[in-house]
Amino acid sequence: MTIDEPMLGEVERVTLQLGITRSAFIRHAIRLALKQQKTSLMERTHREGWATKPVEAGEFDIWETEQEWENLLSVGR
Repeated sequence: MTIDEPMLGEVERVTLQLGITRSAFIRHAIRLALKQQKTSLMERTHREGWATKPVEAGEFDIWETEQEWENLLSVGR
């Protein structure tokens, strides 16, 4: 794996601050990047699905009586 000197210096600085090894930091960064990639793919798939089959008028009307907006809005007050 090749890492340019400025980036490697930044990794060294951060790993010293965190008290972890370069390898641990890079493993964590790769895990995070893979997780973000998976999330991006799922979001894109979701958007494409709704674009392909948008909600039809009245499609979710049956659920109107099941909603509890008042209770949701009062949470955390």
